[in-house]
Amino acid sequence: MIRKFINKLLGKDAAQTPAPVRIPLGQRVEVPVAEHGINPRLLDDRAVKVVTTLQDAGYEAYIVGGAVRDLLVGRRPKDFDVATNATPEQVKALFRRAFIIGRRFQIVHVIHGRGRDHEVIEVSTFRAYLDPAAAEPVQGNEKTAKSAIAHKQHAVDASGRVLRDNVWGPQIEDAARRDFTVNAMYYDPRTQTVIDYHQGLKDAKGQVLRMIGDPETRYREDPVRILRVVRFAAKLGFTIDARTQQPIRAMSSLLANVPASRLFDEMVKLLQTGHAVASVAQLKVHGLDRGVFPVLDAVLAQAPEGSDRWKFILLALQDTDRRVQEGKAVAPSFLLACLLWHDVLQGWEQRRAQGEPATPALSQAIDAVFDARIGDISGRGKLAADMRDIWMMQPRFERRGGRSPYTLVEQPRFRAGYDFLRLRADAESGLADLAEWWEDFSLGDEGEREALVEAVREQAPRTRRPAREAVRDAAVRPAGEGGDEPEDADADAEAPSADGGEAPARKRRRRRRKPAGARVESTAAGQGGGDTGPAA
Repeated sequence: MIRKFINKLLGKDAAQTPAPVRIPLGQRVEVPVAEHGINPRLLDDRAVKVVTTLQDAGYEAYIVGGAVRDLLVGRRPKDFDVATNATPEQVKALFRRAFIIGRRFQIVHVIHGRGRDHEVIEVSTFRAYLDPAAAEPVQGNEKTAKSAIAHKQHAVDASGRVLRDNVWGPQIEDAARRDFTVNAMYYDPRTQTVIDYHQGLKDAKGQVLRMIGDPETRYREDPVRILRVVRFAAKLGFTIDARTQQPIRAMSSLLANVPASRLFDEMVKLLQTGHAVASVAQLKVHGLDRGVFPVLDAVLAQAPEGSDRWKFILLALQDTDRRVQEGKAVAPSFLLACLLWHDVLQGWEQRRAQGEPATPALSQAIDAVFDARIGDISGRGKLAADMRDIWMMQPRFERRGGRSPYTLVEQPRFRAGYDFLRLRADAESGLADLAEWWEDFSLGDEGEREALVEAVREQAPRTRRPAREAVRDAAVRPAGEGGDEPEDADADAEAPSADGGEAPARKRRRRRRKPAGARVESTAAGQGGGDTGPAA
């Protein structure tokens, strides 16, 4: 009524004012186990306990979203989320270790276990469907308009992206608010019933990703859905419904309004769900391989397929996929170190060519890459420290003399650094022997390690003997031995001592040295001299 009155005052015809596009609420359908076929053995006991605790307290509660989707196609979900009609405060009161988090969408983390074995069950309250036209518009985003949205329950930015949405409602509206039909189903582990409002079961069985409601409207509400549909298509092998796919390229510019930290988190999900290679391929198909993620810009713009750089990156992506599929842990710092290695390498080489010492040059190159490709994001400190350790370790692998290998192998990040070297060896020629040596050294006992170090010492090119040894030999050699004319007396007087200084000038017998054909400088793979240059 108010909107119509304002339009009338402004002389606007009601016919000229586009009606807001509403999301269809759908119809509740209860699907029995005989039809959906979910295997209860794939359920997580802790998630089931959260659901039953809420139900025993008199609330509705269900496993929801991606976990139900994965269960329907016979996958064991990685994460289990729960939806309930209990408010965050009511949920928190039921569990000993529960924390309310989030501003944009308030949720509760219920924590089970401790240390590395801990598990977080995310519990959200059913949210009401609100007409986007009824939301309060705010200039700016989550960071620049904090004060403006602090006391609002439903706010959007100038492009229609939802900045705040904490209005509770019934389950039917909560389902309508979810993005894809396959993510809008609810499963009750007690009755083994699936609640479906938007034919999500049909789409899951048909392996189709379909947006609930008008795709353009839904992408404006949250542009990250553009990336989510690509990630799900790669992860699940699903096809994207034509109406859902059609606006993706045109609306990808909306991603520029999303905070960098949220985009970064989404990129990590793309690359660490066990389908990194397929995800990169999907980004290319939908025109999202440029201008979305600064890290991937560096990779895809500067690493054409078939190049040495692309070969290294592809090996890193495949290695990550393999580890995820084998149930092994993966760290974003390792994969990001692989993706940005050639950026670091290029900056390192440029600084060394300008006369900068090797170690400071490498550190400066790393700082420049962090600023250009990662920026100021939450968690950068720990992430950057791990990546820096991996990169700074690479030239140290080339020093295998003295105590250097023993010190390096005790470093906390040694294994990550070695795995990085192993990938480099698979992609580059000339590093295979070095990687094999370090594998043998890291796994060997004390005697085997000493033998490996001794073997490197014996293989190293021989250098000129220190002057101290030459003085000793000259003192015991009989006069005239050697049969040649003596060299200039200054030659031995200027020879360096064993500790790097000059030998003291003293009178000694002159002798003619043997030909210096074998005099060469120590290599990087030898006795760990100065800093080594970057490996190409």
